Amino acid sequence: MGAFYGGIVPTTKALEAYVTRGLAKSIAWAPSRMIDAAEEMLGSWQRNDTDSTTTKPANMPVILVAMAKDYVPTGRDFTRQVADRIMVTIPDDEKGRVFGLRTVAGDIRAQIAIFAHDEPSARSIAAQFLLFLDAAPNRWFMARYTFAGQIMEWPVQVESPDSPAMAIQTDAKNLTILAVDLTLKAEIPMFDAPAAGQPNDGQGTPGTSDPAGYPLVQGISLAEFEQGAGPLGGAAAIRSSTINQQEAP
Repeated sequence: MGAFYGGIVPTTKALEAYVTRGLAKSIAWAPSRMIDAAEEMLGSWQRNDTDSTTTKPANMPVILVAMAKDYVPTGRDFTRQVADRIMVTIPDDEKGRVFGLRTVAGDIRAQIAIFAHDEPSARSIAAQFLLFLDAAPNRWFMARYTFAGQIMEWPVQVESPDSPAMAIQTDAKNLTILAVDLTLKAEIPMFDAPAAGQPNDGQGTPGTSDPAGYPLVQGISLAEFEQGAGPLGGAAAIRSSTINQQEAP
């Protein structure tokens, strides 16, 4: 949304002021409030857009972004989840720890609600936002996750860039509300590490933000080696061996 805001072309007087207001006072997050609670969304914005002064009408235009509370698994025709745990190392982890990993593939319903005092400004923002999404590089972005002190980025893709900007009816006068519904296809990592009391590699503290990894095979020593006829003929026979540490499950 920051990249979009930085590229808005002001086509009305209201937009001329909007593009100079700054991102923090132009686009806001409205957690758990979709457009069916438009008045609540706007009221929340007005309470937080006071510039440390007495209450005043909210600055317009404004874009409020919300996500639905529900969750839907992404269709298997689009991608697949990693349901069976695999053992991985995080490339930038200096300790070289091994963790378990599964991935959740989910659809997240998001909504871009545009509020403006005049219809041309609201329509211009909506048209420019959908134009922004029509550019292939803008149809996906990276979401950041942190585990074991490591910051990782996983992709999120916009399902369709051609969603209409629907007009929302309101009792407020001189207010135009347009809403764009989007579906985000997200791949979410689910890491796991040994719990307290379970075997681990000693490279961290179980149950903390710096967990230990699963134990690894560190080395194999051969007690005796004999070249001889094995069951397949001419194969080397190992009489005994020792493994220094348990292999990760």
